[in-house]
Amino acid sequence: MPPPASASSAAEKLPARTAAVWAALDPLVAAGTPLRVLDVGGGSGTLAVPLALLGHSVTVVDPSADALATLRRRADTAGVGGSVRAVQGDGDRLHELPLTATPGADGDYDLALCHAVLEVVDDPAVTLGEVARAVRPGGTVSVATANRAGAVLARALGGHPVEALALLDGRDPAPGRTRPAARRFGPEDLLALVRDAGLQPGEWRGVSVVADLLDASSGADPDAVRRLELRLAELSPYRDAAAGLHVLATRP
Repeated sequence: MPPPASASSAAEKLPARTAAVWAALDPLVAAGTPLRVLDVGGGSGTLAVPLALLGHSVTVVDPSADALATLRRRADTAGVGGSVRAVQGDGDRLHELPLTATPGADGDYDLALCHAVLEVVDDPAVTLGEVARAVRPGGTVSVATANRAGAVLARALGGHPVEALALLDGRDPAPGRTRPAARRFGPEDLLALVRDAGLQPGEWRGVSVVADLLDASSGADPDAVRRLELRLAELSPYRDAAAGLHVLATRP
């Protein structure tokens, strides 16, 4: 296994749109103390592999066998295959998975990630409750979701005002689809879910305030976009219209 990477070098390999999430996690993951990390819905390891490169052990739970196969290849290629474990399963049934020595018992993970998951699960409250119980008392849960206001703005700027109005009113922007629409959350919605899961939320931040709105042909310097994202992530009114929301919460 290669020596642990620095937090800055790991973050530089991630897209600018996730800069705010990584900045929030940085004080935890770059402190030099190896953590037990649970990444629910972590798929192909976009965050799991950089975290393993920092010296942490990461368990990724995802329902997709294909995504987990990609995770294994990515971890092996990076030289951290021994630090990344793949478990196929659903976030709302974590208590049934081999995550603890005693099935059904509360976990002892130091950090759990629940990113882009609550939008698509059957019951966000059940899933987040499972994630909360997977961390030890004093542990941290990182939750990232799609932001309703950002989705409205993106649809409007994309030339789809009817869909934007539907999202604004809480309706399905494409009611004829075969699959249910992904949920969008407002900041208060997200914070209420976090509290109901028995967690104490910190300050919420916006994720991708401008990065998702920039056309690839704009020529904008990625480093400049990253710096701008970090400045805007915690400032209203800018964060209010971000594509996503992010909050770190603690299990008492």
